[in-house]
Amino acid sequence: MQRRLLRGLAAQVTLAETGSTLIYPVFRIWAADYPKTHPGVAITAAATDSGAGVEQAISGAAQIGVSDAYMSDMQVRDNPLIINVPMAISAQTVNYNVPDLNGQNLKLDGPTLAGVYSGKIQSWDDPAIVAINTGVKLPHNAIVPIHRSDVSGDTFIFTQYLTFTTPSWEYSPGYGTTITWAPAPKNALTADGNAGMIAKIRDTPYSIGYVGVSFHADIAKAAIGTAALRSYDGEFLLPTPQAIEAAAAALWPRTPQDERLTLVNAPGANAYPLINYEYAVVAKKQPRPETAAALRSFLLWAIAPDETNAQYLANANFIPLPAHVWVLSHDQIEEIK
Repeated sequence: MQRRLLRGLAAQVTLAETGSTLIYPVFRIWAADYPKTHPGVAITAAATDSGAGVEQAISGAAQIGVSDAYMSDMQVRDNPLIINVPMAISAQTVNYNVPDLNGQNLKLDGPTLAGVYSGKIQSWDDPAIVAINTGVKLPHNAIVPIHRSDVSGDTFIFTQYLTFTTPSWEYSPGYGTTITWAPAPKNALTADGNAGMIAKIRDTPYSIGYVGVSFHADIAKAAIGTAALRSYDGEFLLPTPQAIEAAAAALWPRTPQDERLTLVNAPGANAYPLINYEYAVVAKKQPRPETAAALRSFLLWAIAPDETNAQYLANANFIPLPAHVWVLSHDQIEEIK
């Protein structure tokens, strides 16, 4: 039935996507390649922010809102016909610009980062940073923390890591797609989107920030450093595919039917701490059956466990959904009518 609807379209169906800048490098390729084998459907992709993705999916302004963060309990309660569908597993890096040290992977952990972003740790040679970077000559320069100014799934992931590792951060400021960064260092800066964050770190000596792993090529081009982060089990790790897979394997079996689950700070050996599901936020009830059919077809194509999809994701340092989670996403997608 779905294929007949798509073949019989008299006019082209356009699916509008907006939201997460982290998944945008993948989504713009999906948007370009999908219509090549599925005539009658066009897809537009826009990198705004995760908050805009959720809002526009709820309002109907976009058929697909993409978010690094799942909808809150309140949002779900107020919008029972909106679903959160994982499409892939992603990760986040912590990046810095410390002259002469950007070629190294400085070690950082949750409490140290919480200290930096609350202003309790103010210089790169603070004893807390020195203690976990034995043998590294750290400069006596002020740290410039940078956080996102937009409603950001990256902020959601980063502040969850701080919350889960640092009791003093848990209740205030806590975590979310946007938070009140208080107390905050007087020299703190803001950036809009992942591209804006990379540019601000690049242009600000002694700064630090957080970036979606799909921007790894831009990080390399900017010649900024990437930190090795302390995991739940105490290892200092980089976001390799193996470390992302290990973290996902530790937590994906807990994924509920509605698939809203944090993957941050997973236990287990070689489990990188900053990983997440990339969500398509979609209305189950569409105004036209043709739109519903196009949505189902595209989303099932995008999560398909085949070599083409795996390569799309690998190019962005993402990994495909585990089989159990793929089934859950498949079942949610089939609810779109």
